[in-house]
Amino acid sequence: MSVVDQAPAVGVGPEAAKQSGWRTTNIGLLAAIAVLLLILMLPTPDNLPVAGHRMLAILAFAVIVWMTEALDYAVSAVVVAALMAFLLGISPNPANPKSLMGTSAGLGLAFSGFANTALALVASALFLAAAMTATGLDRRIALVILSRVGTETRHVVAGSMLVGIVLAFLVPSTTARVSCLVPIMLGIIAAFGVGKKSAFAGMIMITTTQTASIWNVGIKTAAAQNMVAVGFIEKMLKVTITWLDWLIAAAPFAILMTIALYFVMMRMMPPGISNVAGGREAIRKALADLGPMSAKEKKLLALSLTLLAFWSTEGVLHRFDTSSTTIAAVALMFLPGIGIMTWKEAQPNIPWGTIVLFGIGISLGTALLQTKGAVWLADIAVAEFGLKNATALFILAVMSLFLIVIHLGFASATALASAMIPIVIAVLQGVATPGINVVGMTLLLQFVVSFGFILVVNAPQNMVAYGTDTFDARQFVKIGLVLTIIAFALVMALGATYWRWLGYV
Repeated sequence: MSVVDQAPAVGVGPEAAKQSGWRTTNIGLLAAIAVLLLILMLPTPDNLPVAGHRMLAILAFAVIVWMTEALDYAVSAVVVAALMAFLLGISPNPANPKSLMGTSAGLGLAFSGFANTALALVASALFLAAAMTATGLDRRIALVILSRVGTETRHVVAGSMLVGIVLAFLVPSTTARVSCLVPIMLGIIAAFGVGKKSAFAGMIMITTTQTASIWNVGIKTAAAQNMVAVGFIEKMLKVTITWLDWLIAAAPFAILMTIALYFVMMRMMPPGISNVAGGREAIRKALADLGPMSAKEKKLLALSLTLLAFWSTEGVLHRFDTSSTTIAAVALMFLPGIGIMTWKEAQPNIPWGTIVLFGIGISLGTALLQTKGAVWLADIAVAEFGLKNATALFILAVMSLFLIVIHLGFASATALASAMIPIVIAVLQGVATPGINVVGMTLLLQFVVSFGFILVVNAPQNMVAYGTDTFDARQFVKIGLVLTIIAFALVMALGATYWRWLGYV
């Protein structure tokens, strides 16, 4: 069986597991509704507008639904939009308390996130990722790199990490990257003649998904949650973070974490084998089976490299923002004569739910800020955590720990960013620390939002890898805890040195 023919065997659980999941879903939804109603029935604090009070109730509902996965993410986004339309519609207008906002204004605010330029970038990125999968260019890039790394297990591990890094620059979707790599890694495991339950199999699969999570931090366009933060920063703080700005700030962290990941994996999950004859040949055979590069692959590679050049020179050689250049690339991809992919081919491969969640998530955060709900909540956080006059480094530490802990309850970093980044911005604006860089600190805390290292359910890419049955959840947790401790230590070390030199802390 060729390397690229193998696919992760994601089985359907037994009937008991289905019933358990059904119960959990219903309990989660009932809990979300109960909390929503409870908060609505509480007296509105004197310093909080009624609209802000109701937005906090909607936020609590959304967080519980997202944490319990009681509703599909796209469905939850539609429900949140409906709640915003009606609960804000019957609320006094914060700007003119004598009149109601009206459902039309409430619905307009619920869909305001779809006018955010970051949404265009997310949608365009998903089309590019779909094109990579449809043409097979992502598989070709991965196999070309792996065919050159050698047959020693340590070289294969390093090669898998290198593949993850390269694809993070070219494929702007974490789930797409890991979904591409999983069957290739299963093929490598088979080529080494070891079982799916072997130490090497678990090691290579966990390495693949953790590398993807690490480089979600390193590259602005690597993950949708980054666009959530960028969208809020641009809308609320009126500052643009370019692709190169992000890379300069985040790349040292990602590089150091990648090195740490290599040694953690070699130490905690030693592969048990050192070499295998024929491993490289098996990968080269799989590459040969792909045949020569098609015209579509060549066009897509040229388009991707050109786009990468535009991303990396934004604000240096030109003034075209990342969203505009990405949507232009997608437009070119569909044009007759270029013909990398047709709309009919693209449509079934686009996760439309992600786009809906992203748009409503931006709207939720925007409404929290506009109705003063986020500011009121932030004031409580500032007082409770003693952040009012704290140093920037202490604030970074406390907020990072808070985001790491709360991420344990989220299965989507995009949902986490949508719920928490507006509150992070409000907290940073509410402290009295002299010279604090609100934009820079928001950027650094967004890095922490991507720390889905601990639980399998903390990120879709983790679930894709877990579906291969090559490792168990306990192994993932052990590795993830160590990586999270290292990542937090790195955040503090870079916060005290490199990021301080850049002026972010």
